[in-house]
Amino acid sequence: MAKAGHSWSRPAAAAAQGEAEEEEGEDPLDAMIARTGCLEQHRQLQECMAEKQDWRHCQAPLRAFGACMARRQQRQ
Repeated sequence: MAKAGHSWSRPAAAAAQGEAEEEEGEDPLDAMIARTGCLEQHRQLQECMAEKQDWRHCQAPLRAFGACMARRQQRQ
């Protein structure tokens, strides 16, 4: 399965540039999210967005990611 990236949120030219950068290393946003402990929830949200192409159909993974990030905020 292809890695779901953040290309759905950036213009095509930037996406093409990002693909070249992803080959060289991890997406900086993924690295930042990994440090929060919410990477799995984020990946599930990405996969839903890649499949559905509409955030309204991804409410469960969106809520799970938001709850994880909220827990992280409370711990700090």
